[in-house]
Amino acid sequence: MTVGEFADLVRARLPYDANGQQNLLIEALARFCSASTPSDSVFIVNGYAGTGKTSLTGALVKALEEVRRPVVLLAPTGRAAKVFSAHSGHPAYTIHRKIYRGAPGELSGGMTVMQRNSLSDAVFIVDEASMISDSPSAADASGFVRQSLLEDLVEYVFTGDNCRLILLGDVAQLPPVGSAESPAMQPSTFKALGLHVSRAVLTDTVRQSRRSGILRNATWLRRAMLLDPLPAPRLFTEGYDDVRVVEGDDVIDTIADCYRSDGPGETAVITRSNRRATGFNLGIRSRILDCEEELVRGERLLVAKNNYTWASKVKGLDFIANGDVAVVSRVHGTEEKYGFRFASVTLHLPDRDVEVNCRIFLETLTDESASLSRERMEQLAQARMADPEVNAPDVAYETRLRRLRTDEYFNALQVKYAYAVTCHKAQGAQWRNVFIDMGGIAPDQQGLEFYRWLYTATSRATSRLYYMNPALADD
Repeated sequence: MTVGEFADLVRARLPYDANGQQNLLIEALARFCSASTPSDSVFIVNGYAGTGKTSLTGALVKALEEVRRPVVLLAPTGRAAKVFSAHSGHPAYTIHRKIYRGAPGELSGGMTVMQRNSLSDAVFIVDEASMISDSPSAADASGFVRQSLLEDLVEYVFTGDNCRLILLGDVAQLPPVGSAESPAMQPSTFKALGLHVSRAVLTDTVRQSRRSGILRNATWLRRAMLLDPLPAPRLFTEGYDDVRVVEGDDVIDTIADCYRSDGPGETAVITRSNRRATGFNLGIRSRILDCEEELVRGERLLVAKNNYTWASKVKGLDFIANGDVAVVSRVHGTEEKYGFRFASVTLHLPDRDVEVNCRIFLETLTDESASLSRERMEQLAQARMADPEVNAPDVAYETRLRRLRTDEYFNALQVKYAYAVTCHKAQGAQWRNVFIDMGGIAPDQQGLEFYRWLYTATSRATSRLYYMNPALADD
């Protein structure tokens, strides 16, 4: 099949007629997937909200399947992988699950081992690539520090025979925590590794999206970020059915309406700090869900830190990821030890469709930090290793430390309520209804980082978007 014939095959799988930018990208991707492209090649697609990146990717996947070309879909998180799979009609995996064997992470009980890519002529497509960090990992159980998730991904893909890597992302979104930009979306990152790099940018919204208020606001924000100086932030609500401003007591009533129509799983409040998320979570539980107990059956929880201990007990589950959503199926009991409170629960992970019996920390539910501090974890480690019920007085320190690596109390799952989340936790996920907390944002806080935050939050909504208590201009 010629390059042109393959491009026509991709176009035929689109649910609409491709626009000019999309046609150019389809032709470029067809050349990239052809035999004439060097095997050590990367293609970066920067696609803004509403430009048809998702539909185009789905068409490319279907075309690759039809010509019997191996295709592997990856994403940084379980939530992002599920969304990618649903949009493409093809299985998708977390990057960790695909490229590592064992349990990466501090005190994991096992050494991280890179898998070998045994595929030939495969096309690897990674969605939400702007979330991928190039920071070195924490030391694993052997004391080894991995170079970075991004570099490990590159190494894995190109150990295969004649494989290609396509990275899909949006540079207008928030970069990884601690980074000023998204390294996986920068051609210089890959050129420094000796790779050939192609790049395309999608900026034109598809015809079906132009009547969307959600995309009207996202598009304005994205364009405003390119201007110097930044214009004053604005919201566009007039003439759109999918965007509203809600204020005061109407906020709780509107969230309750969304819960009744679509359920808590399709409704999210996105806010800018863990402290504000905790406040919203407690308010929603008491005023909408009528929860009187700290933890109830059906409770939606958000994992606050990667965990490998409990995943090792479930076949096929690589790890429970920071940002995963879990639903409480059963609460078996609670207890207090060493100044910490724990609950034994059965959790359902809807993005993986598995159940896990585990122990969770109760104090992280309302702690205003992202996760338990190093000092608190060291306090628990010392108490657990000194407990005579776990270790006899003559047990060597090395043995105590080895036991701690798989200890069910030290490795209890750190979780928060999942009704309101920070924007970084929301990345890679989508909900039908999104409420964006804009209360109390001072004018001197409305710089480029704020625009990226608001753009990322805005583009999480698929059906209805609510701006809560904004102090911005409204059209």
